[in-house]
This record gives sequence, structure tokens and C-alpha cells, in this order.
Amino acid sequence: MTTPPTTIRKLLVANRGEIASRVLRSCRELDIATVAVFSDADADAPFVTEADEAVHLPGNAPADTYLRADLVVEACLRTGADAVHPGYGFLSENAEFAEACATAGIVFVGPPPEAIRSMGSKTAAKELMLAAGVPVLPGLTIADGESAEGLAERAAAEVGYPVLVKAAFGGGGRGMRVVHDPADLEDAVASARREATSAFGNGTVFLERFVDRPRHIEVQVFADTHGHAVHLFERECSIQRRYQKVIEEAPSPVVTPAVRTELGAAAVAAAKAIGYVGAGTVEFIMDSSGDFFFLEVNTRLQVEHPVTEAVTGLDLVALQISVAEGDPLPPAALDARITGHAIEARLCAEDPSADYLPGTGELLLFDVPALPGVRVDTGVRTGSTVSAHYDNMLAKVIAWAPTRDAAARLLARALSEARILGMTTNRDLLVGVLREQEFRRGDIDTGYLTRHGPAVLARTSDAAVPLHALAVAVADAAERRASSAVLPAVPSGWRNVHNAAARTTLLLGDRAVEVSYRLRGQAVEATVDGVVLEGVRLRSATADRVDLQVAGVRRVIDVARSGAARYADSVLGATVFAEQERFPLPGAQAQAGSLVAPMNGTVIRVEAEVGQQVTAGTVVLVLEAMKMEHAIKAPHDGTVSALDATVGQAVDLGHVLVVVAESEQGA
Repeated sequence: MTTPPTTIRKLLVANRGEIASRVLRSCRELDIATVAVFSDADADAPFVTEADEAVHLPGNAPADTYLRADLVVEACLRTGADAVHPGYGFLSENAEFAEACATAGIVFVGPPPEAIRSMGSKTAAKELMLAAGVPVLPGLTIADGESAEGLAERAAAEVGYPVLVKAAFGGGGRGMRVVHDPADLEDAVASARREATSAFGNGTVFLERFVDRPRHIEVQVFADTHGHAVHLFERECSIQRRYQKVIEEAPSPVVTPAVRTELGAAAVAAAKAIGYVGAGTVEFIMDSSGDFFFLEVNTRLQVEHPVTEAVTGLDLVALQISVAEGDPLPPAALDARITGHAIEARLCAEDPSADYLPGTGELLLFDVPALPGVRVDTGVRTGSTVSAHYDNMLAKVIAWAPTRDAAARLLARALSEARILGMTTNRDLLVGVLREQEFRRGDIDTGYLTRHGPAVLARTSDAAVPLHALAVAVADAAERRASSAVLPAVPSGWRNVHNAAARTTLLLGDRAVEVSYRLRGQAVEATVDGVVLEGVRLRSATADRVDLQVAGVRRVIDVARSGAARYADSVLGATVFAEQERFPLPGAQAQAGSLVAPMNGTVIRVEAEVGQQVTAGTVVLVLEAMKMEHAIKAPHDGTVSALDATVGQAVDLGHVLVVVAESEQGA
């Protein structure tokens, strides 16, 4: 049925961060007035002032702000917005929200509520796809509250091991577990249920055959209200951690024209089967033989939509708005072509070496170079605060080039030149992946980051630690001497020929790094960890930038301090230190056996009590931060002697949660 044409004059973006900024950008180009909504934590975020108007949603938790459909509709009515773009996440796949908009006379820039509802359950979606002739994997549904008794035997008979446990409602990798041993299935289902209930409000899970070394391939679809439904080619999304995408690209390096035709036809069939309108994504899993199977339909714009825009030349947000206004898809979409290759990297505040522990805090410096062919979609800037309340993605960095190899090289260069201080990020991991030969050959699958550990991929140059340690020490001295003055070409004010060498101790994880240096004009006598650095010359230094020459090689190191941490970033990579004497690490003064909160978060489970005997590796409690569960485990065999954590309690980084008194040897 054809939708009567309408004209959107003012659009409210019911989202935050980089996707809010992205939608606002297209609206400005279309001369559509804009409204943002923002929580307390986002009051100073860039997207708030990028909109023409903004409405405050009091509070921070998503359930109190961005997930409040009633508050979003009220904001539309208050500002006169006649349309809502939901972005992705939050209310984007909420059929009730879409209906509430329609009831209020507000255009929902997305699919009909019926289409959203039909894909809200992965199990119901699979049944629809089977009926539409789309290939699917065998599976088994376990309803919320249904007993898991005898589940291991049922799974063996109906699904087959290994089994992938998934949340039936929602996505983003939350609630997913891979089970190889039938004895582990009940525990995996229980854990997945808890995470699914917390994230999506429904603990229903389903079991699906796990494909070994699969590729994650998705197809962008678009449909209008005039009977047109097309695909805009595929995206390769196989580089993942914790079932969440890290690097995406278009087109896939292994999809041939023939397979592309089959994938596209299956995706369009899926869209038609649910009466789809607007932008959507049909996700598939592909095995090593090239066979593919339906995973799910995301009834919204995807995070990785920029790579499709880059290779087709289309503005998908503008297309969404056009379709929502009742227009037919234009010829450029009906007859789209692939030009070149695009790769996107998700730059996140997290520590890959610590199981991707998310980070929070203030960005003291955020600068990604605008190289030709590079696009940066971000919701932060220097001075922004990364909150524990929301996703930890800082930016999406996208590179387009005529070939895949050229796009990978360009993106690696842009990321390597990025300077990010104030928190640990996955920047060096992304660069490592983009430069790794298996990735460059396109020989990838969803287990790539398991085979290629982040410790290897994200490893900085051997020269980084001594150079960065010296730079941090010199920057601290510069700050103490004259916080606003750059040293002159010959730093005469720093001459300390007759003084003792300056000494400091920095911590790199658990390792102490000893730094000693003495300035003699521009020449520097420096020792790091007992090793004399040859040919050191100091060109200039301030509290945030040091220009050093070592062994004839000159490099500029950006430096910053945030609480206990000292950050150094250069072409060699990023290093995070703590100054031992002046800035002890959180929890460093706590008694032996103390388990401290590794991030700001909320306690969602307590598995131990005071006086309980535990063994090394036992989960004593679980924190939730940035939509993910983080298990806190006993460091050794012993007895829980203290516990300062209750379910629902919000804790800060460094808070002592549990103390496990170590068992005496031979006891």
C-alpha cells in the first residue's frame, strides 16, 4: 500500500553520540530542523549543540532517559517535531515506540511496527525465513522461565554440538555463549538468561548449531511503500570480540558475483516476507564452503552503514527520510553499483590486554587526522567524558580506496596518527589487525581475534616504553618548572650540570620502570631500567608534548595525566603508566587479597559471603558496565574475609569489593 506523501519539517533524533551527530548531519543537508534529547551525563556532548534545539531527559541510566518512549514523544510534541529518527540501539527496534509515534501523529523513520515485532524474536524470525525459503540453521528455543532440565540431551538430538546460546530478544553479542561440552550447557543458559533479562527485559534464549570458523556476512536492504525492495550489497563483519563487531568492510573479500546474487536475493526475500519498509540489514553466517544461513534481521540502520555509503555513493539516512516521506526509492538506489572498497574500525575506550575491560573518564586529547579518503564519525572531542552508562565506542573511522589493500593501508595510517590521551583504547589493536598479513589476504572469520591475541596484534615497538617513560618524566618536570612555557631551542633554564640526576619510578602494569636523567643543555644523560639511552637530545618539552631525539631518531610524544595514570602516545604506539610515589594505583594500599572494581559499574550478582571458602578462579561477584558482564574472581584459594558489595550497588573504579584471605600452605 502506498503511503501518502508528507514533508518532514522538524526531526527529533532519539539517540545519542556519534549516530545522533550522523543523523543531524544529513538533516542539515536536507534543510530539516532538528531536535536532540540528552541525559545528565550527555549535557556537554557535541551532538547536543549540533542540533537546533535540545530537550533534557533527567537522569543517566538508559531506562530513565533514552529508553523512555513517553519522554521522547513528549519532547516531540513540546518542540513541534513531526518525525523521529531512532538511530540504532535504544528504541530503534521497539514496536511499541513506533506505534506511540504514529498515535501522536509523528513520523517514525523506520519500518512498520509489524515488521519490527516480527523480527523481535529470533525464533519467530527463523520460522518466517524458513517459510520464505531463506536457509537457516537448526535451533531450539528455551522460553523465559522454562526449566533447563534434560536440555543437554535435547540439544544433542535437535541441534548438535557445539551449541551457540543466544538471547532471543536483542543483539550486540549480549547473552551469547558457545558450549562444546554438554555438561556446561545448563550453566551457560542460566548466565545467558541473566544477561538477556538485564539487557532486553526477556530471558528467552535459543540454541543454534555453532559453525566452526564462520564468516559474518550481512546484506543491506532497502524497501519503499511503492513495492520496491532492493539490496545494496554485502558487508563483511567477521572481525569480532565477544560477538561484537570491531572491523567491518564492503564488499566482502570472499563473496563472488554469483554468491552476491544469491545473498542479495535471500535478503530481499526476507525483507518482503515481513513487509519491510526503509533501511534494514539481513545477517547471515557463512561456512568455509561458501554456504550461508540466516541469523537475524536488524530492523534499523546499522553501526557499519558508512562502508555501504562509501562504496555506493548513497546517503542511507537521507534515503530513510525520503522513504518515510512516502517517496519511491530513486534510480541511484534501484540500480546501485559497487565502486572501490571501504573498511570501518570501531575505536573504543577499552583495554584489549585486560579482556577488553571498558574505560571511563575524560578525554584529555582526541585527534584523528582527516586524511583524504578517511571519514570520522564520532560523538566525542577533546574534553569529553566517557561515561559508564553507555557504549564505550569513541568513533568509527572509515577509509575508502580503489582496492581493499589500499583501504586497509589508509585506515591503518589514519589510526596510527590518531592521538588519544586520557584512557586506554583499542587503537593499537585496530592498527595491528589492519597490518596483519592474514587479514590483508582476507583470510578471516569470527575467531580471528581468538587466534591472533591482542597482546601480539596490539604490541607496541620495543623502543616505545623507554622513550615514553623518559618523555613522561621530562613532561612532569616541565609542568613543575613552568606549566605554560615551552622550553627554548637550548633549554638554558633547565641546565643542571652540577645537580644530581632526576629520578622517578613509573608503573607499567605490575612492572616498575626506573627513569634517571640529567640535562646538559640539549643533551640528556638518560637511563631507563638500567639501560643507558644513547644520543639523547631534548628539543622541547611542555607538560603535554615532548620532542626527543634518541640514537639519531627524533620523535614527538604527546603526554597527559589523568588521576593515577600517565599517558604517552607517539608513532610507536600508546603506553599507560602510573607514577609510583605520587599517584598510586586504585586499591594499591588495600590489604592483600583485595579485589577492587576494575571500572565504574553496578553489582548485578554476589556469589559469595563472608566466611565462605573459595578456590582460585571462583567467581565471587559480577559487575555490569557498558552493557557487559564482568566477573570478579578469587585470586587464590582462601576465605572471604570482607565483602562490600550488594546487588544493585554502583561502585567506582578502585572500590574494594571483596577481600579473600589466602589459605595457609599445608592447611
